[in-house]
Amino acid sequence: MSIIELNNISVTFKQKKETIKAVDGVTLKIQKGDIFGILGFSGAGKSTLVRTINLLQKPSAGDVIVQGTSFVKNGQVAISGKELQKRRRKIGMIFQSFNLLNETSVLENVAFALRHSNLSDEEIEKKSLRLLELVDLKEKADFYPSQLSGGQKQRVAIARALANDPEILLSDEATSALDPQNTNQILDLLKKLNKELGLTIVLITHQMEAVKKIANRVAVMEHGHLIEEGSLKQIFLEPKKELTRNFVGGSSAAISTLNKLNLDKLSENEAIYQLTYSLSNVTKSIIIELYSKLGVEVSMLYGNVELLNEEPIGTLVVLLKGDLEKQKAAREFLAQENVLVTKLDERGQVND
Repeated sequence: MSIIELNNISVTFKQKKETIKAVDGVTLKIQKGDIFGILGFSGAGKSTLVRTINLLQKPSAGDVIVQGTSFVKNGQVAISGKELQKRRRKIGMIFQSFNLLNETSVLENVAFALRHSNLSDEEIEKKSLRLLELVDLKEKADFYPSQLSGGQKQRVAIARALANDPEILLSDEATSALDPQNTNQILDLLKKLNKELGLTIVLITHQMEAVKKIANRVAVMEHGHLIEEGSLKQIFLEPKKELTRNFVGGSSAAISTLNKLNLDKLSENEAIYQLTYSLSNVTKSIIIELYSKLGVEVSMLYGNVELLNEEPIGTLVVLLKGDLEKQKAAREFLAQENVLVTKLDERGQVND
């Protein structure tokens, strides 16, 4: 059974004389225990969509069902204000901006989320310390937000979001303001919470690297529409839409490598391709076979293996040398071998 169901959700805003459809007819089902990534560029409507889950944003049309309870039916709120407030406490939320209280300590920031609970002051303090220990920040309990790094602030925000023992955590661009090291640490923490607490996480992001690291399912949004959805492996290895291919193609590490190589302008008989494939499907040497079977010369520019939902995935960036017919034959051969082929320019940008 789905823990979250969004059926034909639309969100419309009036701006002066113009009507803007931020979300247009989106249907999603999220299962208990998912880390569900919602991917898209700024303005895609992903944050607006996810805010309909806890009714921070009321949809203009559609149904919202959370944990079997109907929040919205046919665009109309179907739950009392008191019941909604109670249900919201079971849906934690973290943001890019942390939203901490700067004049209170780390411990008091976490305790603030328990102010309406039936716990005594002693119990609130004990639980807050336990939550800080869960996010590896117990030793910072008496610090103030200004004394913390960005990653530490986000850990406090996560501890606060967990205060009411939620089953769902909404993460709205929570790693966007962090450096790569802190981003990885926060993503590792979210994965840990998903496994240890059975927490269902909805990860809103424009960063493909974040989705690749922890999500098991992915939806891609563009201009308010859901354009593609599937397992992480499906989205990564079999992207159907151009936007999805742009997210998948040209990994950040490959782009960085190509920029450092300062390649000259390619000739007509040269092309750069990123090859992405499941190591469980491809056991032969692709590079050797391209030359032995097709006579295509291959220079390897970049190679990497990473875990994608616990499965090793290979990425190669290669320079192929051969006339247009050989280039075409090479792409067809690779496709037959279940290799995703993405053409790149000299700077690693998608050039299909």
